[in-house]
Amino acid sequence: MMTPPISKLPTAMRALRHRNFQLFFGGQLVSLIGTWMQSLAQAWLVYRLTGSAVQLGMVGFCGQIPVFLFAAVGGTVADRFNRHRIIIGTQASSMLLASILTVLTLSGHVQVWHVYILASLLGVVNAFDIPARQAFIVEMVGKEDLMNAIAVNSSMFNGARILGPAVAGTLVAVIGEGWCFFANATSYLAVIAGLLLMKLVSHKAAPPPGSTLGHYAEGFRYAAQTRPIRALLLLLGLVSLTGMPYAVLMPIFAGRILHGGSQGLGVLMSAAGVGALLGALRLAARREVRGLGRWVPLAAAGFGTSLILFSLSRTFWLSAALLVPVGFAMMTQMASTNTLLQTLVPDRLRGRVMAVYSMMFMGMAPFGALLAGLLADKLGAPGTVAAGGAVCFISAAVFYRQLPTWRLQARELRLMREAAESAVSPEVPGG
Repeated sequence: MMTPPISKLPTAMRALRHRNFQLFFGGQLVSLIGTWMQSLAQAWLVYRLTGSAVQLGMVGFCGQIPVFLFAAVGGTVADRFNRHRIIIGTQASSMLLASILTVLTLSGHVQVWHVYILASLLGVVNAFDIPARQAFIVEMVGKEDLMNAIAVNSSMFNGARILGPAVAGTLVAVIGEGWCFFANATSYLAVIAGLLLMKLVSHKAAPPPGSTLGHYAEGFRYAAQTRPIRALLLLLGLVSLTGMPYAVLMPIFAGRILHGGSQGLGVLMSAAGVGALLGALRLAARREVRGLGRWVPLAAAGFGTSLILFSLSRTFWLSAALLVPVGFAMMTQMASTNTLLQTLVPDRLRGRVMAVYSMMFMGMAPFGALLAGLLADKLGAPGTVAAGGAVCFISAAVFYRQLPTWRLQARELRLMREAAESAVSPEVPGG
């Protein structure tokens, strides 16, 4: 349960009125800087060891396919058990895996197959962490500040995305990848400490009736049969499959095409992070959900267009500048979709529907990473990124044409939920 607000903050940061969310924010900010440092260092390590686009795609596949396979199980667990304890367990597991990679790399024994295994195990951990963490936000801030908390959380994520790769790019060039992995392992202490310091109202909700398999299926059924939710998830899945894998190919752009090395890779990833942070802050300034339904396809179309332009550039700083709108559009679509889903879904299904969201956002990415790696060997990295951007634009256009129908259905869904629950939901997709 949330704790009472303890201070007055500007509208864009109002979720930080809640003590538990302050602790969550502070711990996650430190931890996520470490996570982004490891992400860049791991990609550069694989590229340095193999020089292969296919290998980069395979590591991305190994790290994210468990989210696709097990996120629904993680969502069921999040709806049946204590989400706070689940997150503590997943963060401790992530720290252990980062520590193992640190030892292997600093001792000089690391091989690509080690990275495959550790990335896969981390993916399994994330399959349980992501649904629990997304569903836990409402317990920290309540429904009134939910939209703002999601946006502030995204701001934190992308603030770390700016700093982490920039620092890692320099560290990799100067002292190697291993110390980036060490920094990430150490950073988990901050988030675990924040979680342990939270003051939560103790409640022991009885597990809902029915079998675990039945609950597993119920979440999928609800997402598939509720047309506005299904449409949001399908567009997110298509963008994740075809557009998001541009990040997997960044070492190739930084190394072979733009000749920037590991430090250039850090700049490129940070540039996308700047755009994503701006997008998250723009959402944080909003007070209501009305209009986000239109933002989703416009952001997806902007994402695709920016990717196409990026693929055509052969100048380093122009490419970095073009990644700013890439990050802005990506974050706007992702956070808007997250917010709309959480305002539509009943509390009892929140963990499971957010698990499906995780499958579409992160779970489709491994297939995209593998496909991008294979296509890059045939079409080249620029051609692969341009093709993905074109698919994103076309998918967004199809979604936009159907938006009026889905908006009316979303409003009907809200009215039905208000009739069934005592709580009043925020406004849903509109404009």
